[in-house]
This record gives sequence, C-alpha cells and structure tokens, in this order.
Amino acid sequence: MTSEKNKVSVRQKEIVAQYLQELDKHLTDLKNGKAEKIFQINDLAKLLFIHPKHLSNTIQEVLGKSPCDIYEARLIEISKELLLTTNKPISHIAQTLTFDPSNFTKFFKRYSGTTPKQFRELNLKTELLTK
Repeated sequence: MTSEKNKVSVRQKEIVAQYLQELDKHLTDLKNGKAEKIFQINDLAKLLFIHPKHLSNTIQEVLGKSPCDIYEARLIEISKELLLTTNKPISHIAQTLTFDPSNFTKFFKRYSGTTPKQFRELNLKTELLTK
C-alpha cells in the first residue's frame, strides 16, 4: 500500500511540474505579446489532458496554494520586471498582460502594497541613490 501511495505522490509532482512549465511558457508568451488572452485553469488542464478539478486539487495538495494564487504571484513578478526594465507606459504593460489599466492598478496594489507608478518611482529613486 505504501508503494501505491508513493506512485500517487510521484504522479502528483509530475502534474505540478507540467503545470508550472506550461504556466511559465504561457506567461512568457503573454509578456512577449504572443498570447492574446490569459489562460484559465481549464485551458491548462486541457494542455495536460486532465480534468480541471483534478489539476486544481493536485496543485493545492502538493504546493499548498491554489492555481490562481500561483498565477497571480507570477503575474506580479512579470509586472514588476516590466515596470523596472522598460520605459513602457503602465497602461501598455497592463494591456500586454491583458488587463484594463485601472484593474491592473488595483490588482498590483492588492499584491504589492503600492500602485505600479509608485513601485516604479520608488525603485528608480533607490537605483539612483545606489549609483
């Protein structure tokens, strides 16, 4: 019985690894303007040939976070990267990530505690002070 449980655990880890790989690929496409919409859990489950509920439950069980939490955390990372490494307007970054600009500001502030504009300004000031 123990070996059966280990097989499930190995399979769960494989599912999570495949999910993270597909998610990263999609987010890279999104960041580079090659994706027109944000994937839902159904889209990622279809790529992995498993049921969305099974994917969601497996991710929650293995990582202790929902697929949505992981997705949003990665979107914040990409948002911060784009804010710091490009001079593109915030509205352009929002649209690249398929957000309406006002919703992007609310989303960003909820996760980072500052607006995208404040984040960019604070980090630019910090960068200038350290040079």
